[in-house]
Amino acid sequence: MPRMHSLLLAIATSAIALAAPAAAQDYPDRPVRVIVPFPPGGVNDIVGRMIATQLSERLGKQFVVENRTGAASIVGSEIAANAPKDGYTLLVVSIVNAVNPWLYKLPYDPKTAFVPIAFLAQAPTVLVVNPTLPVNSIKELLALAKGKPGEVLYASAGVGSFMHLGGELFKLTAGIDLMHVPFRGGGPAMIDLVAGNTKVGFATTITTSPFIKSGKLKGLGVGALKRSAVLPELPTVAEAGVPDYEVANWIGMVAPAGTPKDIIDKLNKEIAAIQASPEGQKLLAARGAEAVNMSPAEFGAFMTREMAKWERVVREGKIKRE
Repeated sequence: MPRMHSLLLAIATSAIALAAPAAAQDYPDRPVRVIVPFPPGGVNDIVGRMIATQLSERLGKQFVVENRTGAASIVGSEIAANAPKDGYTLLVVSIVNAVNPWLYKLPYDPKTAFVPIAFLAQAPTVLVVNPTLPVNSIKELLALAKGKPGEVLYASAGVGSFMHLGGELFKLTAGIDLMHVPFRGGGPAMIDLVAGNTKVGFATTITTSPFIKSGKLKGLGVGALKRSAVLPELPTVAEAGVPDYEVANWIGMVAPAGTPKDIIDKLNKEIAAIQASPEGQKLLAARGAEAVNMSPAEFGAFMTREMAKWERVVREGKIKRE
């Protein structure tokens, strides 16, 4: 009996070892659900859909996007966290996922509920002002804000939004006081900014470039380490007078923790190929975004750094949820 038990154990172990590579080799054999916990039309949805479409073409099965919105992306994220750990439910994440832990009591642990797959793309923030504000550079904006502390209004898509975070980090880094005016969404915030009721905004290249090119808003700087190919005439905020300021709305993809590593690695490899392809780069560039290639481990480390960065901003900026 002991010999029989050992033989059966050896057979079972061999079967598991053979099945592991097969899981990735045959994946996917049915449609894959891609949860985007944000409304349609935003940068996270646009990039998520583009990657999903490309994965469908490359892997021969549909990667179906589902917009599961609500509670600052928490609704969709919770659905993904509780989904089967088989690679058939993926989640699009963004900078919001690094901020929510410091604003909300989450129904899942953001550090352990997911396994990173890939960094998809990023779109840096652009500091814009209404043309009626008498400034033509970041240094002039700083001088105005220091002369009128708390009087210059900046618009955001709501507490904890990318637009809000970009503004609060700018205030902390530059040592100035701007008055935050939250709206219910980026659209209303941009409408108010263009109308001139609020005077300053921090939004992505995707959102701001049409208004800058039409003259409805004035761009002062890009919150990236290098100038944007979409708005090459604008200096970085750092070179324009606020060193160390860097903010980008990043978009990535994760899966429920426990998803097989070989499936994660396969998805990362396919996404890297999409990012490197001329078509993929063209599609992202047309939306003002740029691809950033990272391994799953590198993306995981990046998200850990982002959580620490935004914890500081939330605490020092005394940001409270709505």
